[in-house]
Amino acid sequence: MADIKITNLDKSYGNVHVLKDINLDIKSGEFIVFVGPSGCGKSTLLRTISGLETISGGTLEIAGRVVNDVAPSKRGIAMVFQSYALYPHMTVFDNMAYALKIQKFSKQEIKEKVEAAADKLQLTEYLKRLPKALSGGQRQRVAIGRAIVRDPKVFLFDEPLSNLDAALRVKMRMEIAGLKEQLPGTTMIYVTHDQVEAMTMADRIVVLKDGIVQQVGTPMELYEKPQSLFVAGFIGSPKMNLLTGAHAAKFDCSTVGIRSEHLDIVNKGADWEGEVVHTEILGSDTYIYLNIGDEELFVVRQEGNAPVKVHAKIGVKAKEGRLHRFDSEGKPV
Repeated sequence: MADIKITNLDKSYGNVHVLKDINLDIKSGEFIVFVGPSGCGKSTLLRTISGLETISGGTLEIAGRVVNDVAPSKRGIAMVFQSYALYPHMTVFDNMAYALKIQKFSKQEIKEKVEAAADKLQLTEYLKRLPKALSGGQRQRVAIGRAIVRDPKVFLFDEPLSNLDAALRVKMRMEIAGLKEQLPGTTMIYVTHDQVEAMTMADRIVVLKDGIVQQVGTPMELYEKPQSLFVAGFIGSPKMNLLTGAHAAKFDCSTVGIRSEHLDIVNKGADWEGEVVHTEILGSDTYIYLNIGDEELFVVRQEGNAPVKVHAKIGVKAKEGRLHRFDSEGKPV
């Protein structure tokens, strides 16, 4: 079991308060994603769990044991970073086996563990290669394999896909999701600024801003029931349309939100009307950017190749039950 309990955790660097009263309960076997903008404290929180950063206040428990002052090597964790950090002069096998050799495992145990991890990650045919003979995705799999062989209770991923191109990121997302199925008893915590990664991989997402947890929930809970304006605007691609002033007043709130896919183009009874400024045709969808007199363009998503021309005047209406209303403090109404 590898439950993680974080209670009133604080982290400061001198007078700079980076993490503020963090409280989280992570269940054994969960895949948790920390997400938020740059500087929100997500990587710092991950590093406090790993032991690479000390805790200024509060407690951190792993598998029922307080580990505030426990060395990283004694916490039962393994970490995968942005950088592959592979030894260039060692083969894939030796890179994956290195930590086990340091721990004095027998040659047979090392062989079995490395080969088992390589099989999980489809690296068996590359075990004799040097890192320079591998693609970026294969190198990242080796870095993950190096962590797997240690049989950790907790896996920590710090933006491991950020150095890969778009196609490889999609492939690696699928492989990491598959890894979760193969290691059901291992708790996984994944840090990213990419909310698409968060939405597609997580059991639950922890959204952070300025060192404070904004909301914790499943991807669809955050998508459908954001508990603040920040979460509403951060989760979803493209981001939710958020309107204030007269646009919100007619819905009896300070800010009204509607997602681009929850709008219909109508000839009468429109909630909003405007001029088409730009369109993006992606094949499966068309994104229509409207000027409705607000500071930001209003985004409407339509299936397929929507026959809308630039400079056309159109009206749009929110689908039933899809409006999000917020008060002056940014809380749901």
